[in-house]
Amino acid sequence: MTKLSTTLVFAASLLATACVRNPYETTNRSYRQQAKLLAQQLQAQPTLAGDSLPPTPYWVGTTNFNLRKPNYVIIHHTAQHSADQTLKTFTLTKTQVSAHYVIGRDGQTYHMLNDYLRAWHGGVARWGNVTDINSVSVGIELDNDGSEPFQPAQIASLLKVLGGLKRTYNIPAANFIGHSDIAPVRKNDPSALFPWQQLAVRGYGLWYDAAVLSDTTAAPFAADSLGQPLPGLTPREALRIIGYDVQDFPAAIVAFKRHFIQTDVSPILTEQDRRILYNLYRKFL
Repeated sequence: MTKLSTTLVFAASLLATACVRNPYETTNRSYRQQAKLLAQQLQAQPTLAGDSLPPTPYWVGTTNFNLRKPNYVIIHHTAQHSADQTLKTFTLTKTQVSAHYVIGRDGQTYHMLNDYLRAWHGGVARWGNVTDINSVSVGIELDNDGSEPFQPAQIASLLKVLGGLKRTYNIPAANFIGHSDIAPVRKNDPSALFPWQQLAVRGYGLWYDAAVLSDTTAAPFAADSLGQPLPGLTPREALRIIGYDVQDFPAAIVAFKRHFIQTDVSPILTEQDRRILYNLYRKFL
């Protein structure tokens, strides 16, 4: 291809892009307006919350601060039928739901919200002592109805997004989790078809050691690695230490198995499940 031909193709590409009308121009305008209002709140001088506090002679603003950074990544499936349907859902005020990223089946990725801002994706949830998941996390929605395998192009894009998030915010491997992990009674996403092990190999989430599958001599929840008894440790306690809300113990077991067992998501822990749970409990300490 000649230099002139290359230039013409590039120009045509730019023209075609310029002619594409963004169907979300109105909601994008709302995004910018809301971001501007938030910026104004940040720039305003902070005021004392309690009116009974004694006044100070002058305000002193610190010079040492930055934006708060996310420390968790929560992965969802959309339970809808297309990325376009989800984009529409997340741009309707009445739905009151959103996420930072939406990744289509074809791998196309929409970054809908600045990572430093708080999306509304977690709902009523808990992980360990964290009860306001939305304030400390990035939410990623994968276009998937919950009954189908996740597409290779989609997972490839997800891995790129996760790599960027981990590098930028120094998110620990253990803090890449699913919606059902943080809301075991309410949610089942991402489904048992999600490739958690593939992510864990890349450093996004933890996984158990393969040796525990064949180690029938292990006595989980009976002794530590030195043979010392652990009388207080039970499967329920192990799940709680990992992070699960165990108020509904069967639901917590199902969420755990959906993430780490996947071939069986019943609320019953088999001997092998217990070995896997114990192995993961040690990794989460």
